[in-house]
Amino acid sequence: MTRGLLIVISGASGTGKGTVCKKLLNDLPEVSYSVSATTRTPRPGEVDGKEYYFLKVDEFKAWIAEEKFLEYAEVYGNFYGTPLNKIEERLNRGKDILLEIDVQGALNVKKKCPEGIYIFLLPPSLEELKNRIEGRGTESPESLARRLKNAVAEIKIGLQYDYVVVNDTIENAAARIKSILSAERCKVSRNLDKFNLGTGN
Repeated sequence: MTRGLLIVISGASGTGKGTVCKKLLNDLPEVSYSVSATTRTPRPGEVDGKEYYFLKVDEFKAWIAEEKFLEYAEVYGNFYGTPLNKIEERLNRGKDILLEIDVQGALNVKKKCPEGIYIFLLPPSLEELKNRIEGRGTESPESLARRLKNAVAEIKIGLQYDYVVVNDTIENAAARIKSILSAERCKVSRNLDKFNLGTGN
C-alpha cells in the first residue's frame, strides 16, 4: 500500500491558513486533519477537539514530558503542538494527513519527516496582511506592530519550504494546493509498487 501524504501548511499570522485548510478538507474528504493542541484561549465558534485541543499550560507540559507531540513550539506567548497519536498509523494505512502549523513547528517536523510536502502560504502583500489582522479586531496597536514585524521574519523562512502559494482568494489558493497534491501523488518515488508489472510473454 502506498504511504499517505503528510501535508504541512504554514504561513504568517493573518495569511488565512485556517480558512484555506477548511476549504481543502471540504473539497478533499480523503484527507484527514491533524488537530493541534494549544494553550491559547478559544476564539468565538472554536470547538475543543475540532479546531484545537485547548489545554492548560500544565496539561501541555505534561504531554511534552510524556512525549505525546511530533513537535511543539511557543508562539506569541502560547504553546502549540502536533499530537503524535495516530499520525504514523494513518500514514501507514495510506491516509493523507494535513497539518496546519506555524513555521517553527513545520521546520521541526521537516527534520523528522523530510518526505512530507511543505507548503508556505503568502498574502498578496504586507498591506493586505495588515488589513486582515486589523479586521479581526483583536489586536492592540502594539500587538499589531509585533505581529507584522514577526510576519516579515516568518515569510523569509518560507524559502525553506517545497512550495509557495499566494492566498489572493480562498478558491485560488485551494486550487493551487490541490494541483500540488495531484503532482506529488504521481511522483515515481511514491509509486514504485506500480512498476512491478511482471515480465510477460
